[in-house]
Parts: sequence; structure tokens; C-alpha cells
Amino acid sequence: MAKGSETEAEPRVYGFTRTVSAWLAHIISVVFSVFVAFLSRPGTSWFSWHPFLMTLAFGFFMTEGILVFSPHGSLIQKYSHKTKSRVHLVLQSLCASCAVLGLAAIFYNKHLSDKPHFTSWHGLLGLLTVCVVGVQSLAAAPLNYPFLAKGWSLAKLKRYHAASGLVVYLLGSTSLLLGLCSAWFTATVREYTWYLSALCPVICAVLIMNQVSSAYVAKKRLQS
Repeated sequence: MAKGSETEAEPRVYGFTRTVSAWLAHIISVVFSVFVAFLSRPGTSWFSWHPFLMTLAFGFFMTEGILVFSPHGSLIQKYSHKTKSRVHLVLQSLCASCAVLGLAAIFYNKHLSDKPHFTSWHGLLGLLTVCVVGVQSLAAAPLNYPFLAKGWSLAKLKRYHAASGLVVYLLGSTSLLLGLCSAWFTATVREYTWYLSALCPVICAVLIMNQVSSAYVAKKRLQS
């Protein structure tokens, strides 16, 4: 009897921790984006648009786009997979748009200041991330328009898309983390605030990575 109770308790604890993790990611994505928007005050300068748009892209839209498929924390959990896919497409399109605009803003700002472009790890990784986001978006076209996937298995394409999407998310999170090391951010916040801010992309990256890997493992178990 005790063994049966323990077995029943395990799924409950598992589901509870997954739910808490997903909602923690939701909260962090919103709070972190609002905090950076408050600090950057978008519209006050060309530079101000860069941290605002990049945080909105990778800290909010991409995070929420992945959480759409979370079995424990999706905001539209009761909707069909087709609806979730459409919402995911909209959120990822907003992510790509904000990322391109954020890159354009910092590029134009450096042009006005006559400063060299992409001289830091943050700048180089940010450029790489935006380029990969563009490639990822184009590669996802066969998932939305199956007639483009001639000779390809949609199941395999979905797995590749999920895996590459996780890589893109980790690149975006790392780029955000490097951005927090910039002279602008370190001069704007106090030391303890910096550490709390740095935890935001790190925690979200761990939670999202866990969600994607768990979904992959679950599918492998169903197939075996």
C-alpha cells in the first residue's frame, strides 16, 4: 500500500514542479523585460531601442513562444496543437522582427557616433544570433506549409526544429547575459541588481532547456 502511494505521489510531485517551473519562466520573462524597458526608456535615443527590443525579442517573445507548447504551463493549454502552432508562429515572428530592429538600432547608433561595429563578444554573438534566427524562421516554413517538405518526414523536421530552436534560444540568452556586462548596464544598476538581472536569462534558459529535452524524451518513450 505504501509503495502504491509513493508511485502515485511521484507523478503529482513531477507535475507540480513542472508547473511551478513553467510559471516561473512566465514571470521572469515579463519582469525582466519590463525592468530593462524601465532602464532603457525606449524612444529617448537610438541606443535605447537596442536593449529594449533585444530583451523583448529573446527575453519575452521567444520564451513565451516556446512555453506555448508546455504541457504544464501553456497559457493556451486547452487549445488544439494547430492553434498553439499558429500562436507560436506569431510570437516567433515578433521575436525575429524585434531582433532585426534592435540590431538596426544599435548599428545606426554606432554609425551616428562614428564607432566601430561588432567589436565585442556581445556584438558578434548578437549578430550571429539574429542571423540564425532568420535561418531558423525560414527553415520552419515546411512545418507551416507541408507541401514544401517534399521527401522529408514532418516528424523529423519537428524534432530538428525543436533542437535548433533550443540552440537559438541559448544563443539569445547568452547574448542577453553578455549585454548585461556592457558599460551601459553595469553603470546603470547596482551590484546586487546586476546579479539578480543576470539570473533571469540563466534561469529561463535552464527551464526552457529542461522543457524541450523532457518533451523529446517523452516522445522517444512513446515511440519505443
